[in-house]
Amino acid sequence: MRLLPPLRLLLVLMLAATGSMVNLSPAAAAQEYRVLQLNLCHSGVNTSCYNGAATLQEARDVISAKQPQVVSLNEICKNDVPQLTGAMGNGYSTFAPARRPDGTPVRCTNGDEYGNGLIFRSATVGTAFSGVYATQDSGSEKRVYVCAEFADLVGCSTHLSTTGSVAMAQCKAAIAMLRDRAAAGKPTFLAGDFNLKYAPLFGPNVQDCNSAPFFRKGDGSVQHIFAANMGFTRTEVTSMRYTDHPALLVALTRP
Repeated sequence: MRLLPPLRLLLVLMLAATGSMVNLSPAAAAQEYRVLQLNLCHSGVNTSCYNGAATLQEARDVISAKQPQVVSLNEICKNDVPQLTGAMGNGYSTFAPARRPDGTPVRCTNGDEYGNGLIFRSATVGTAFSGVYATQDSGSEKRVYVCAEFADLVGCSTHLSTTGSVAMAQCKAAIAMLRDRAAAGKPTFLAGDFNLKYAPLFGPNVQDCNSAPFFRKGDGSVQHIFAANMGFTRTEVTSMRYTDHPALLVALTRP
């Protein structure tokens, strides 16, 4: 076997090392961004899954263990948000109540407003916005979304109708609302309890809500996270004892 001269061998090795650095630098530059989705059944209305303070403690434990960059919260009371924010290191949070047909907030049994929240592990203050979906079922709760927008990211949380066709219309409306930001290249996510499953035997398929540039990851049931202009690393589903939904963590990447 012919051996390379020492100088030529050194040059080849240097070029190979440089090539490796070029190939790895984009991946090395990507930061993991973990989104944790929790439906806590904490209104007190549904006694089959309501467990009071134990639910919040379990949520704090999961947040501390998973160390997400953002938590999406459904079926919570407004005052639950500051109680959970401490587990995130006192980041930025926002909340939006679900609405009654007359426009007043839905209430937890303790009188507090009931709805959806977001907690970001960020010292930066975002611009919060929320809204009521145009399509609603005949029940007493009008479904809503809550979002926070930053200079480099926008994220939303939602909890959709239990009527499949209505949930699908609401899901498509939420994706359409975010599409312009996503199409412009902004990292964007939508998390929540969609009350829609992936490829069910009966009923609408949550994947039919999806459209480019979004992709979807779920817990195998009704909780999902849609994301655009972000990479995907893994999904973790963790059983929870004191609520009727597991914790869904989707680890994304962003520049």
